[in-house]
Amino acid sequence: MRGNRLSIGLSTTLAICAVTVLVTSTWAATNEKVLHSFNGNGADGYQPEASLIFDAVGNLYGTTYWGGTYGFGTVFELTPSGGGGWTETVLHSFQPNGTDGNYPIAGLIFDAAGNLYGTTSAGGTYGFGTVFELTPEEGGGWTETVLLNFNGTDGSYPHAGLAFDAAGNLYGTTGYDGTYHYGTVFELTPTAGGGWTETVLHSFGNGTDGASPFAGLIFDAAGNLYGTTSAGGTYGTGTVFELTGGREQVLYSFKSRYGADGATPYAGLIFDAAGNLYGTTLYGGSYTLGTVFELTPSAGGGWTETVLHSFGNGTDGASPYAGLIFDAAGNLYGTAWQGGTYFYGTVFELTPTAGGGWTETVLHSFGNGADGYYPYSGLIFDAAGNLYGTTGGGGTYSCNRGLYHCGTVFELTPIYPCTRCSHSVLP
Repeated sequence: MRGNRLSIGLSTTLAICAVTVLVTSTWAATNEKVLHSFNGNGADGYQPEASLIFDAVGNLYGTTYWGGTYGFGTVFELTPSGGGGWTETVLHSFQPNGTDGNYPIAGLIFDAAGNLYGTTSAGGTYGFGTVFELTPEEGGGWTETVLLNFNGTDGSYPHAGLAFDAAGNLYGTTGYDGTYHYGTVFELTPTAGGGWTETVLHSFGNGTDGASPFAGLIFDAAGNLYGTTSAGGTYGTGTVFELTGGREQVLYSFKSRYGADGATPYAGLIFDAAGNLYGTTLYGGSYTLGTVFELTPSAGGGWTETVLHSFGNGTDGASPYAGLIFDAAGNLYGTAWQGGTYFYGTVFELTPTAGGGWTETVLHSFGNGADGYYPYSGLIFDAAGNLYGTTGGGGTYSCNRGLYHCGTVFELTPIYPCTRCSHSVLP
């Protein structure tokens, strides 16, 4: 199946708050609620594969890979209603002529003026994907502007979202092409007269360099960029890399699809307060069905990898495509694309133990009724400590001639009693 707004500073603040909210311990039990089931009929989209974002007033924004007025994907908004439900509005339907982009896989970000930015994995002038901006209009509605059409030499088929630096420049990755045909890291800089100038910061695939980055990028405090590649490296099964002043350094090469250290990271990374990096791999680990890993910088240089959890042991989930988020107590949360009680994926929590190590708890197993299945995307918190995400399939409605269901937006709420909880959410 894979195939009223925010400023930069405020969006960054909310993103930090989203991983340091009131949650301070393991959830005892959870209640899942489907906020929207995509129907794929008419203007609604279907098959969302990206994470969501909030605006300052609590509306959710995301993308769907398929559907919309023309069938090539959408950008949507979900607005909470007074009676407790949510109302979906399609902000943009990507068009069949392709010049505005097709098939958005990645999520969105806001700028200081409340404009939305994202990527499409195909379409555009050359068919290799785009970077786009959506601008809210005074009378309602949104206007789309294509900021960049990838042409192959600068990369192609971006699967990841974008990141702003403090100066308002955009950064992202492409999965393919560039100088060595295995993807790029690019920067877009706004020009004084309008428009944007693109610079390719790195082309992957030269020697034991990584290849095919499908994840977005993060910054450290010094402005260095960090990310993952799904392939390449010394052993051909992916890397974690750092980009400093245009120079790339591979921090870790995963050893084998069947190795204990994990393989094929599709998701991006997060830092903890001590400067350690955390991520997931799609394969590898003790049961070959993926891992959660930590990279710790060494005093003399270099990084040490530790596997915090190996998926595939029973009903704990399998094959995580998405990245992780922290809560205030240092617990990690994420999704696994498959596995769980019903074999359609899970939401999980990893809790550090007093003696070292981490304990995994499955918060929800997808596939029981119309609750959604195949969560490709990561999670976000609201201010009350509830989790939100998307599933690429499942829900109430059938799509693609009834071959599968269209996908959902879901909310996961803790149910009391919790042990040492400080959630403000009632059951």
